[in-house]
Amino acid sequence: MRIIAMLFLGLTLAACGGEQTKSEAPSTGSTQSVAGDVVTTGEFSGLSEHITTGDVTIKKAEDGYYVVLEENFSLDGAPDPKLGFGNSGEYDIESQFSVLNKKTGYQSYKLPADIDPTQYNEIYVWCEQFSVPLGVASINS
Repeated sequence: MRIIAMLFLGLTLAACGGEQTKSEAPSTGSTQSVAGDVVTTGEFSGLSEHITTGDVTIKKAEDGYYVVLEENFSLDGAPDPKLGFGNSGEYDIESQFSVLNKKTGYQSYKLPADIDPTQYNEIYVWCEQFSVPLGVASINS
C-alpha cells in the first residue's frame, strides 16, 4: 500500500510539471507598475520538485493591497498555478486570489478587499489541480 501511495504522489508531482493551461478562475493580474507603500517583501523558493524563483512585494495603495511579482520571477511550469497566502507552511485555500497570468516576469495582482495580507507570513504559487505547492516566499507582515 505504501508503494502505491508513493507512486501516486510521484505521478501527481510529475503531472504538475506540465505546461500552464487556462483556468476558469478570474484573473486580476496586470503588467502595469503599482504605486504604493511597500508593506513587505519576500523571495520565492521552489517546492514539490519545482523551480520557483524571484522576488515578491506587497504594496498598499489608496485602493487596496497589491501583490507584485518582480521582473526576476520565474516558475518552471504547472497545469493550474494560482496565487494565495499561508502561515508557517500551511496554505490557506480561502486566501487564493488569482490565476498566475504568466510563468515569468513582472506581474501585479490587486487583492480582493476581504483578504488582508498582513494576516499571513507566506505567499504561495499553488497547483490547484493537484493540490501541491509549487513555490513559497516568506513575508514578514
